[in-house]
Amino acid sequence: MNPLILTLWLCHGPLFTALQEPPAPVLESYTEKIPGSEIEITWIAIPVGQKGYPESIRIGSPEQESGRNEDEGPTWTLEVKPFWIMKCEVTWDAFDLFREQYGILQQDRVSSDKVDDKTWADAVSIPTPLWEQDSRPILEGLGTGGGYPVADITQFAAMQFSKWLSRKTGKVLRLPTEAEWEYAARCGQETAYSFGDDPARLSEFAWHFDNSEYDDPDLGFPGLGAGYRKVGTLAANRWGIHDLYGNVAEWTLDGYQAQAYATRSGKTLSEKETVIWPAKIWPAVVRGGSWQDDPERCRSAARLPSTRKWQKRDPQIPKSIWWCTDAFHVGFRLVRPMTALEATERWWNPQVESIQRQLKEGYKELRVPISKTDASKDD
Repeated sequence: MNPLILTLWLCHGPLFTALQEPPAPVLESYTEKIPGSEIEITWIAIPVGQKGYPESIRIGSPEQESGRNEDEGPTWTLEVKPFWIMKCEVTWDAFDLFREQYGILQQDRVSSDKVDDKTWADAVSIPTPLWEQDSRPILEGLGTGGGYPVADITQFAAMQFSKWLSRKTGKVLRLPTEAEWEYAARCGQETAYSFGDDPARLSEFAWHFDNSEYDDPDLGFPGLGAGYRKVGTLAANRWGIHDLYGNVAEWTLDGYQAQAYATRSGKTLSEKETVIWPAKIWPAVVRGGSWQDDPERCRSAARLPSTRKWQKRDPQIPKSIWWCTDAFHVGFRLVRPMTALEATERWWNPQVESIQRQLKEGYKELRVPISKTDASKDD
């Protein structure tokens, strides 16, 4: 061995070894504008493995937890990798940048029978206009600008928004898996809420049934005088994330299976291994509870299956793949994984036959090339 190297090894072995292994990348929270707009999104870093951010945590609830449902157990262990998560739920202000493209890009429509498979897969679908639903007056009464969370949209709409925003920012963004969502909500704790087990404290962090009434009973959801609020108006959790509990419940990437945890009992699984890719539109997993829910529905482990009843007043045949008519309590937020899962297209384009058929055959549907959506940011 070279004498100099030997001397370094003998005198500074640990330091020499450390120099050969670069430190793990440090995740930092950041704020960025959506390209072509003044709308800002803040991303909270979740540096898994650092102090206070455990590499694994128990998912689900123990049998003795108050308000527990059977689909929350048995418990199992999640191993997760670092990621970023939106500080607040996606607002109408951000979502409207996406849906306004419907009126801008009509001339750029692509047809599945006139383009190759790759071009079709890479394209982004744009939401059809809201006026086609009778929910507009209710949404306007709840608030659709200036920081209110988007609501009454489908899981597919949330997924396509994540695809559009990924292309706009150049970063891989998607809905969180159900397990990732619970990891973020727990903040390293195994109590019912990130702040403990006492539901009396929930009003510090969440808009829920007990505190969501408006001062003016004529405002908000008709007949209730209550509704969602502007994002980020209550306290953040210990990791700096707002409204994971309450306000609007949040879509996740997963399809819902009541017995999903039964096959995971006592196991340790990665977030990749836990994804239940949706095979049909309903039900999918919604998390966090909402402005119209009691505290037990807002617990970290509480699981809510979506239902086709959320579209019961939609008169269209087939019903919209974008808008609900009775889900004014459901919105979403996105995550940015440091290490991307495989099967990228499945994060954005669910392999649900009825959705794919409507995209290809529905005359109202607008699907446009990625290059056109990128170009629009400079208009």
